[in-house]
Amino acid sequence: MKIKKVCVLGAGTLGTRVALQAALSGYEVSLYDINLKSLKSAKEVMETIVTKLAKASGLESESGLMAIEKITFTKDPKVAVHEADIINESVLEEVSVKTEVWKLFGEIAPEKTIFTTNTSYLLPSMFAEVSGRPSKFCALHFHDVFTAKVIDIMPHPGTDPALIPLLMDFGRSLEQVPVLVKKENNGYIFNTMLMSFIGAAGKLLVNDIASIEDIDKSWMVNFNMPKGPFGILDTIGLETAWHVTKNQPDKASQAFAALLKTYVDAGKLGEKSGEGFYKYPKPKYKNPDFLV
Repeated sequence: MKIKKVCVLGAGTLGTRVALQAALSGYEVSLYDINLKSLKSAKEVMETIVTKLAKASGLESESGLMAIEKITFTKDPKVAVHEADIINESVLEEVSVKTEVWKLFGEIAPEKTIFTTNTSYLLPSMFAEVSGRPSKFCALHFHDVFTAKVIDIMPHPGTDPALIPLLMDFGRSLEQVPVLVKKENNGYIFNTMLMSFIGAAGKLLVNDIASIEDIDKSWMVNFNMPKGPFGILDTIGLETAWHVTKNQPDKASQAFAALLKTYVDAGKLGEKSGEGFYKYPKPKYKNPDFLV
């Protein structure tokens, strides 16, 4: 099977980037969301990314903008999935929402369509059956796409093994580095390590051991990194971090989830909303005197 058309479900931070990279890689792309405002915002974000890429990597901004214009932005599920060879889903990290989405697209997608979920912390086996085609269902998880170019391929026990090399090649065609997660694991490889790191920072904060800035400073200086755990959380998105953290059973995670919820309820979602633990576009950790 040759993948030609890519359908991305969810015009959030990651779905927007996946759709853009697929378009820049020469694929026919549709981006679906139930919210027209999110679709409009996604297009604007894509244009900003293309401008940055043009300055940093030599991408011709004109060709990048042309690629965006060829993307189908739609809230009509039938239009989105028309003739799609593969779906990559990046909707809200809630079981009920993903279940509803996969039930819908399982009913309307062409028989040929491969189903992949970009879930951060849930498992493909949770949605494979409701999709109606468990053998064609697999996790295909992106990170930043443009700077963190790892793509996790994680089958569930019922995934057709023949999908694995196909998804490996597809990942490489998107200029990503594919890694295989041999058995289902919440958080794949990197996120498993990342959440341990984030969880430790959250525990320090909720137990009033140190401030947000001092926790970040400690990490940044010791590892010569451009941002610390709370700066990283702002990049990930605090609502995504909350959805993941609140599903952890330990008391420390629950306490940190409660703190994250106060930010989410206040609309402080991180970089994309202009404020999270820091204010953007000029967060304190980028100030020359932050590490003094």
